[in-house]
Amino acid sequence: MIDHTGIGVANVALSAAFYDAALGALGMRRSMQMPPGVGTDGIGYGFDYPIFWIDRFHPHSTRQHTAFAARSRSEVDAFHAAALKAGGEDNGAPGDRPGQSSPIYYAAFVLDPDGNNIEAVYRGGATP
Repeated sequence: MIDHTGIGVANVALSAAFYDAALGALGMRRSMQMPPGVGTDGIGYGFDYPIFWIDRFHPHSTRQHTAFAARSRSEVDAFHAAALKAGGEDNGAPGDRPGQSSPIYYAAFVLDPDGNNIEAVYRGGATP
């Protein structure tokens, strides 16, 4: 089980604007921020505690993929719209993805300012 994860970014402020919007659409918020000058210059996003970090500590030379759980199809749609409005690049519009690891797999994909592939996925169970 994963407790938290993080990715390196080239520009924390630019990426923070993107993630504030994209993850905000999924109900996540900035739950911790490292003070500038401590070497990491990082921001943690989560619900009660940080589960996803962006920072200058982790190398950002390799593009990564991170999928965030959505509670509904409309949250996936909101994530995609917010991420695009915040400067993300479309990498897969919201829609059903047949043949994935569960019977319901509704997802959207966006590239963040560093080219990382960020996904929101709804697997069913909460709101359709």
